[in-house]
Amino acid sequence: LPVPPLEKAYDRATARLVALPAPTRDVVRQPDAYALIARRLSRRSYTEASLSQDQLSFLLWATQGVHMVDARRTFSRRTVPSAGARHPYETYVRVARVEGIAPGLYRYLPFTHELLFLDDRPSLREELFVLTDREAWAADAPAFLLWSCVPYRGEWRYYTMSHKSMLLDAGHIAQNLYLAAEALGCGACTLGGYWQEGADRFCGVDGEDE
Repeated sequence: LPVPPLEKAYDRATARLVALPAPTRDVVRQPDAYALIARRLSRRSYTEASLSQDQLSFLLWATQGVHMVDARRTFSRRTVPSAGARHPYETYVRVARVEGIAPGLYRYLPFTHELLFLDDRPSLREELFVLTDREAWAADAPAFLLWSCVPYRGEWRYYTMSHKSMLLDAGHIAQNLYLAAEALGCGACTLGGYWQEGADRFCGVDGEDE
């Protein structure tokens, strides 16, 4: 069967792209690994402050940043582990308060470290509030990350065994987010209780192939 593409296709000629600053350790406020692991908590209370582009860049790099791609573009190695280096996840970001980035819905492009603009409809906040079961802390966070899964990327190599591995991959991503946020001195909380169909519509995915 054909090798699945490493990321969803998009038309670069017409895309609205936001180039992110290169990830840098300069934004890290807590470099000690022991302290990061010891202090990690689910934090649901946030200030009204905006994230900087450097902070968002670091969070996205920490959860899906690319280290290498093989010459045939059949696999990539990233900042998180993935069974067979399949990396089946796509990252969507609802930006509410990030300095220099217009509010809206974006998709992270890990191979070029850019944001692809998708939508800025006025209802994004209310949609997010509803699909997270009315969690105001989630709907009002400066940045809310959503991960979708493209099952074929894993199934291409591991068939039905891939489904277990892809669930484990989600845990690796979430833990890196926690530790990266803690390193920045920011709060983060993962949320697994949500309205699936609403989340699919929010991101514009079909709910089957993604």
